[in-house]
Amino acid sequence: MITRPPTRSHCHVLAAAALLATLVLAACGGGDDSGDSSAPTTAPTSRAGLAVGIGDQGTALFTDPRFKSLRIDKARLVTAYDATRVRFERDLVDVWLSAARTAGVEPFVTFGHSRVNPKKLPSVAEFRAAFRAFRARYPDVRVYAPWNEINHASQPTSDAPKRAAEYYNVVKAGCTECTVLAGDVLDQAGMGRYLKEYRRHLDGEPRIWGLHNYSDTNRFRDSGLRELLDTVPGDVWLTETGGIVRFGRSFPQDERRAARAVGYALRLARDNDRVKRLYLYNWTGSKRSDRFDSGLIAPDGTTRPGYDRLREAMRG
Repeated sequence: MITRPPTRSHCHVLAAAALLATLVLAACGGGDDSGDSSAPTTAPTSRAGLAVGIGDQGTALFTDPRFKSLRIDKARLVTAYDATRVRFERDLVDVWLSAARTAGVEPFVTFGHSRVNPKKLPSVAEFRAAFRAFRARYPDVRVYAPWNEINHASQPTSDAPKRAAEYYNVVKAGCTECTVLAGDVLDQAGMGRYLKEYRRHLDGEPRIWGLHNYSDTNRFRDSGLRELLDTVPGDVWLTETGGIVRFGRSFPQDERRAARAVGYALRLARDNDRVKRLYLYNWTGSKRSDRFDSGLIAPDGTTRPGYDRLREAMRG
């Protein structure tokens, strides 16, 4: 089992000060609408109906010619459920969504714990109010997962499947024209048991389920995906997956191993008809001192073998 460190969800915050400065500069440089803002041509896939996206907290990918050459038009952002109430979080979301819009990329937003009070499990009423505020500020976002890795220990929903299901109900009812994913679970021990309880409290049967299958991808197996497929009906999006370049002692630095995992993730998605989308995490890797790194591009800007593997796959 691969369980990323509980602090992985906090990595976005630790780097946020430097990131915000970069984002603001990028936004200022690209805000004159002089470029081509049309949506990219749909990316080629190895199976009809399978789409590929990138998950990343930064905006570097949107202006990177290497990203544009892939013709990927989907990206995923994780933000705090109360982002509109925290100026720093709100600024980050503003700039990220602006950059995605300029690049013609469809944004997929997933909520997670508050950055100012990460252990707080918001009430249904609190979550509803926060979601309404987010929708009012960003009405063009039409793809959501109500909560990120609901079964992981870093999230206050890890022991509250009923509450997590209620968040899904809120988003589904609050944006009837949106695509709303259920689950968005991590492929760890107990996932199936969590989902069975979660489903009991859903209003209706979701059409799409989200899975983070790092264990499958980096151990070259499909047990997590098979468990999800056996537990729930409907389509599946692999909403966060990728080749781990480095993760503690379990996965020492190895870019070529990570590239093989990227290739395996793509094949796994291609070979399962119920899998409709895959989001690789992430574009820009972490510095050596960080415990977790799955970037397709190294921190110094050089291309990694994982990017090459993705490029080959996208070429068909």
